[in-house]
Amino acid sequence: MSPPQTMRAALLVGHGGPEMLQVRDDVPVPAPGPEDVLIEVSACGINNTDINTRVAWYSKSVTAATSGEGYADADTADSTWGGRGVEFPRIQGADVVGRVAVAGERADAGLVGQRVLVEPWLKDPADPADRSAARYLGSEVDGGFAEYVAVPAANVYPLESDLSDAELATFACASSTAEHMLARIGLAAGESIAVPGASGGVGSALVQLACRRGARVVAIAGRSKVSQVLELGASAVVPRQQPSHDIAAAVEANGGPFTAVADVVGGDAVGGWLDALAGGGRYVTSGAIAGPMVEVDLRTIYLNDLELHGATIYGPGLFANLVGYIERGEIRPVLGGTFALEHIREAQEAFVRKEHFGNLVITL
Repeated sequence: MSPPQTMRAALLVGHGGPEMLQVRDDVPVPAPGPEDVLIEVSACGINNTDINTRVAWYSKSVTAATSGEGYADADTADSTWGGRGVEFPRIQGADVVGRVAVAGERADAGLVGQRVLVEPWLKDPADPADRSAARYLGSEVDGGFAEYVAVPAANVYPLESDLSDAELATFACASSTAEHMLARIGLAAGESIAVPGASGGVGSALVQLACRRGARVVAIAGRSKVSQVLELGASAVVPRQQPSHDIAAAVEANGGPFTAVADVVGGDAVGGWLDALAGGGRYVTSGAIAGPMVEVDLRTIYLNDLELHGATIYGPGLFANLVGYIERGEIRPVLGGTFALEHIREAQEAFVRKEHFGNLVITL
């Protein structure tokens, strides 16, 4: 059966609060290119990029912590992760799960009808390692908060799993980000790692993936979520209080300085986490929900031979490996709740409040 001409979709019509999201049922269904496939979306996870792009937090003119409301003084010319502006209207949503409805003329026709997980980074097929050419689904191109989305066939991964579509939609962004962070620092068995913000999507994935590598994980999480983080495999969980207490308690729980810190929180605690690293330790960041502007002592970095890493665009092969982990049951979904597409405003507001554990997902 051919897809319809129009579809339901949530359109981001400008920078600002949740009111900038409009759900409509007259949006044209995208036409797949020769090497693309058209996916009928069944579920799409929410991630920080959705919020940060909507509110223009990525702009260098914004120095505050992530907020669910728009930054009135933001420079919209550099309001995406890549330092460019957003073309409105935009359909957000990077964490797509669905079934292939149509294959382009040069795409594999055998994909039609298969349930697939979508890799959200769209890379230059001639040079996938070229980070400067990468685009993000739901940011530079329309994403999955819609009944249909067109993506390159190279970005879809059929998989065998008993997990629900909503559960599968928890993996794409959070787990690939976490795996990339751990790959950047080369985390190995027997090493120790601290994970601030361990109850969120990326944080909960970091705990699981670090344990998969055989590392000792000491996590920081809200008091009500301690038992859930322990169930993911953390060796110790420190209830979140003040940053200085978190760090001191985490070091004590670990029995000494850390080999590594994987941080998506940022803010005032960054300097303390650097102090908590052993000589030659590694710090990696892929987020700054508590604020991007930090104060550090350069002496801590050079006198202790520390390594600092950023992690955003991962290299070839990482996502395929992640699909293998899912199929073999080596990591599990952490589904914090689902919302219908019509309730996407409420879903993003809930995401910003961070009262959930794991990932929130839009279902269609």
